[in-house]
Amino acid sequence: MTVTETLNEGLKRGFELLIEAGAIADRVEAAVAEVAPQVRMPGFRPGKVPANLIRKMHGESLHREAVQQAVNDAVNQLLSERGLRPAMQPKIDIEGGDKPGENLKLSISLEVLPEVPETDIEGIELERLMAEVADSDVDTAVERIAQQSKSFEDAPAKHKAGNGDLVVMDYVGKVDGEAFEGGTGEDMEIELGSGRLIPGFEDGLTGVKAGDETVVKVTFPADYPAGHLAGKDAEFAITVKAVKQPKVPAVDDELARNLGLESLEQLRGILKDQVESELNNLTRTHLKRKLLDHLAAATSFEVPPSMVDAEFEQIWSQVQSESGEEAEAEKDDYVRIAERRVRLGLLLSDIGQKNNVQVSQAEMNRLVAQEASRYPGQEREVAKFFSENAMAAAQLRAPLFEEKVVDFLLGKASITDRTVSREELEAAIESEDETPQGHVHGPDCDHDHDHDHGKAAKKPAAKKKAAAEENTEEKPAKKPAAKKKAAAEAGAEEKPAKKPAARKKAASDE
Repeated sequence: MTVTETLNEGLKRGFELLIEAGAIADRVEAAVAEVAPQVRMPGFRPGKVPANLIRKMHGESLHREAVQQAVNDAVNQLLSERGLRPAMQPKIDIEGGDKPGENLKLSISLEVLPEVPETDIEGIELERLMAEVADSDVDTAVERIAQQSKSFEDAPAKHKAGNGDLVVMDYVGKVDGEAFEGGTGEDMEIELGSGRLIPGFEDGLTGVKAGDETVVKVTFPADYPAGHLAGKDAEFAITVKAVKQPKVPAVDDELARNLGLESLEQLRGILKDQVESELNNLTRTHLKRKLLDHLAAATSFEVPPSMVDAEFEQIWSQVQSESGEEAEAEKDDYVRIAERRVRLGLLLSDIGQKNNVQVSQAEMNRLVAQEASRYPGQEREVAKFFSENAMAAAQLRAPLFEEKVVDFLLGKASITDRTVSREELEAAIESEDETPQGHVHGPDCDHDHDHDHGKAAKKPAAKKKAAAEENTEEKPAKKPAAKKKAAAEAGAEEKPAKKPAARKKAASDE
């Protein structure tokens, strides 16, 4: 094999490889010798079929396999001998080699992972904000449980439906005077104020009484999933069969017993633990951000454009699905976020490898088991998939590896604790939403997989980059900036059929 370097610029590399026809022919001959003992042909004893007949019957397929194997081996040899670590899958153009006797020419282009500079990780000074569980937090959690346990009772005969009431109705919807599929329903239950209906529909039900017949006029949203209804004006003939008022259970031992617990005290204890866990997660989110901010400020190095492009596409796809054209003005910001996330990911990966941070086999087994549990009845197939697919296993491993690297760094940091309220802790996180994070990009990470980029904590809707900048976990970005679409995504507004109401009894089931 003859190797010629055609490009060496920054992180970009280019090579031309020439594999002579004789080398491919040798591979074909070796393959013929290997399969000969298994070939069966009438008139010949097993394993005694002449090589020329094997070449005649299987020559084309053996040649194709030899060429493919020659390409793979040549690329692997090139990467190994030159110590190249591809950032993404190398691009390979093949010329010739289609027929026996032809030389094979490969044009290879790739980007390599950068050399990550040494970073001082000793004694990084960080402040950890810690919030204690307040009685009011537990009270709020208990009240939420009570609200979720509410029932509905028939309202007085002349009671006018208002926010929080349940309206039971039959309806027939028409567009241009014609009933449409999915626009008719009976005994549908809708809780006013739930935001589950087409905009304006719940307003049309406000004030109705049991036995009323009315017509509600609405306009389907322009982006309504059922294209034949999108943007159309519609009228719904409504027959109100009942109006019910909510009945919230008292906060007492009976509420706890209905939940399978012994007492209100036990319920409060469980909820206190949950709130404490939430606060601990907020504390870690804030502390991790501060750590990554420090690392980003202390380190700068070139990152592969292809990795940045792939990272940006993942983020941008999610951003557009939630904010559409509104995000266009901030596109450059998301490119910046993608670049920093890649840089931080490479840095974390480098620190982890240099300091022998490991994800044990037992931990991997737990991760695989957790993933398999999402597919009941297919656990074996899922486990086999990860055992045979190194890229998928690396993707599954990456978030845990990153958290262990973060733990390693925090263990070396100089941390000062400060007690704050929950509101102050959440405000501190929100105020840092302009800080893009990153996730681990190691040599064994599949950079083509669908990343889930960062669960966002509660942030003001105006902060459009919240999700992309939140953290480094491999979870799809979900920006609170898209809350204006929340009602549509939660219920009837975005569902093409069975409109205008949500699923039968959906409101009461909530």
